[in-house]
Amino acid sequence: MANEDEARDWNGATGRYWADHPGHYDAMLARLTPHLIEAAGIRPRERVLDIGCGFGTTTLLAAERGATVLGADLSGPMLAVARERAAGRDGVRFEQTDVQVHDFGADSFDVALSRFGVMFFDDPLAAFTNVTRALRPGGRLAFLCWQDLRENEHRAVALDAIAPHVDVTGAAPAGPGPFSFARPDYLRELLSGAGLTGIGVDPVREPVRLGADAADAAEFLRHGAMFKTIFARYPAETVERAVAALIEALVPHETPEGVLLGGATWLVTARKP
Repeated sequence: MANEDEARDWNGATGRYWADHPGHYDAMLARLTPHLIEAAGIRPRERVLDIGCGFGTTTLLAAERGATVLGADLSGPMLAVARERAAGRDGVRFEQTDVQVHDFGADSFDVALSRFGVMFFDDPLAAFTNVTRALRPGGRLAFLCWQDLRENEHRAVALDAIAPHVDVTGAAPAGPGPFSFARPDYLRELLSGAGLTGIGVDPVREPVRLGADAADAAEFLRHGAMFKTIFARYPAETVERAVAALIEALVPHETPEGVLLGGATWLVTARKP
């Protein structure tokens, strides 16, 4: 695999945590996911590649539209959940592989899509060039990725809450990671370089659900990769003070639907000539 560090993470503690909480992540992204499915415009009998499919939510949504779908992901723990969810479903299969280098065969898919699964390649140009090769002429790409961290209230509020207790500098480092595709000009240059045309980078903003209440949301955040990395540098008492501050900051965002804060994304679309 080309993405060795990511493969290690997604087959280790990070991947296991996601695999143990698929419902929480789906609820978090519930208002954003329909934008992706609509943009992909999936039709019956089309062949779909779901990039970074995780536990298969978008794979199954594509299959519900009558498509034949391959879900590809680095993470064995999440794919185990995906296969369990898809048991007995026709037209759905999953493969543990690195989309950056896997040979899918030329002109194999009508659509490639991804829900926040494309920001982790160590060589994004190689990855999207490989995806372009796998699309048929006229084939479509659609994916969601995060805008800048500070545009995302669900991260900014949380980081500001813990900042008096821990150092949050470098929470979104350069290189592969959730916010690596934050710049639209970079996205257009990247996809154009990969041989795609008709590139659209459109803002989509929706509330993100972090948990049932403030305590649940804080527990969820503290085990995510970003906060786990920050907290790993500090003794337990410091972490507990930071988490208490986080809970306090999240209480005003409690609603009957759970803790809701703003999410800012790019909905990216393109075609193979």
